[in-house]
Amino acid sequence: MATEITVLALGCILALVHIFVAVHFKTQQYGLKWNMGARDGDKAELNEVAGRLERASDNFRETFPIAIVALLGVVVAGKASETTALLAWLWLGARVIYLPLYWTGIPYVRTIVWFASLIGLVGLLYILLT
Repeated sequence: MATEITVLALGCILALVHIFVAVHFKTQQYGLKWNMGARDGDKAELNEVAGRLERASDNFRETFPIAIVALLGVVVAGKASETTALLAWLWLGARVIYLPLYWTGIPYVRTIVWFASLIGLVGLLYILLT
């Protein structure tokens, strides 16, 4: 199996981690009844940690479709190589590191790590399009 497909599958697992961690902290704040209900109505603003985890999850879900296209694209186009594998691992590794950095509220380094993930994506897209 192509490395890029493995990275894509691991990215799906990371997406689930983002979703479940964010929902866990929201449930801690709003309660099990909120989680099990229709989640209608107004609710208090998320606390600091739950808010960060929600934003980290949103950020991942905003860029994950791009990663899917880039990772699948290089494989389908027959452009998978050691370089695309390295870029794929760069993207995934940076995204894995990004979550605890955002969770704990570490500024600057979080942005640098996010930028590293962007380099991985842009590199994959460049190879796909050239």
